[in-house]
Amino acid sequence: MPGEKVKNVFVIGLDEANLPTLKQVPGARSLRFHQLLTIEELQLGEVDLPALIEKAQGMLDAFDGSIDAIVGYWDFPASTLVPILSERYGTRSTSLESVVKCEHKYWSRLEQQEVTDRHPRFDRVDLTAEPPGAPENVGFPMWVKPALSYSSELAFGVRDEREFRTAVAEIRDGIDRIGRPFEHILERINLPPQMDGVGGPVCLAEEAMSGVQVAVEGYAHQGEVTVYGVLDSINYPDSPCFLRHQYPSMLPQPVIAQLHDVTERVIRRIGMDSATFSVEYFYDPRTRRINLLEINPRHSQSHAELFQYVDGVPNHHCMVSLALGEDPRMPHREGPYAMAAKWYHRWFTDGVLSHVPGPEDIARIEREIPGVRVEVIPEKGSRLSELPQQDSYSYELAHIFTGAASEEELREKYDHCVAALGLTFDEVPRE
Repeated sequence: MPGEKVKNVFVIGLDEANLPTLKQVPGARSLRFHQLLTIEELQLGEVDLPALIEKAQGMLDAFDGSIDAIVGYWDFPASTLVPILSERYGTRSTSLESVVKCEHKYWSRLEQQEVTDRHPRFDRVDLTAEPPGAPENVGFPMWVKPALSYSSELAFGVRDEREFRTAVAEIRDGIDRIGRPFEHILERINLPPQMDGVGGPVCLAEEAMSGVQVAVEGYAHQGEVTVYGVLDSINYPDSPCFLRHQYPSMLPQPVIAQLHDVTERVIRRIGMDSATFSVEYFYDPRTRRINLLEINPRHSQSHAELFQYVDGVPNHHCMVSLALGEDPRMPHREGPYAMAAKWYHRWFTDGVLSHVPGPEDIARIEREIPGVRVEVIPEKGSRLSELPQQDSYSYELAHIFTGAASEEELREKYDHCVAALGLTFDEVPRE
């Protein structure tokens, strides 16, 4: 509208993949999105938190205009930079303490058990013990992972003491990359007695959960917790790796109601406000029990296109609205498709990419197959084992977003995309 004030929204780790969906949020014509730090600065190598804060502050101080919102949709350190910078520049966000209660998996479990029993048995692992021993109150099979990590980095499913010791050795070698810089965050908040002596480089053991995975997305605003979507997460057969996220969930309504209830209780307990969240669960159809896997103090940027396909607005809308102090209410089922999915085209052995489609090829695929968007991850000549931010079991080749009228049509579109991409590579032996 003529004369409407342009608002400046600083996005920590703004990337090309998310910029188009950010520009699809309601009112985007009056918003200007600015990159605040790059993904490489945030995620590659050991995180230097003081340096990141200093650089971000330098960029904001040098900006000749209003700073109306500071937002982010990535895990640590972006998740913690949002409240730190928001406090300094007077923009809206949840508290740093509430973010840490989610990000620090051990502290998060301590908070969860105060309001629900819908979580696995868990305990800390002493990384200094030699030989390391599994906690007695957590039986095999179990998951061993750093209290601070993302994208399943350094997370291992183990079946016995031998696998446990192997996993702990790998975690010891890599835990400082995130754990050590997190110490700077813990120094900024008042820790409760149960967190005495619990720092960033902490390892967690958790009872393995079974069933189907599901994600619950929502936001906290003025003391009220709202869930706006539930998505199914479907794995590759006999693998812990995601094949696709699918929206809306196909779970029975009583299960979805239970997911809403537990989510609202834990988010209120943690004290989040003016923020989006994504809570991951397992649901076991045999026992009809849900188990909380983890709480992410942000919405999932992976799901932005899915909400746009089905509800008509990407979930970035809630993040931006909350940061601007506006009503974050999402529309419901106003998009062009009945369901949508984000697919992970993966490879499970190492290799070197010998053919990767160019931007023109990808644009052609998206034109020829309506309701599709494609992101190819590696570049030509990349060795898969050297790609950053991969899980412990596979390598991501492409993300494929599909909108359709049925689950069968979702799969058909995905299969057509994989074939059209024509990714080829030379296999190489693992070192």
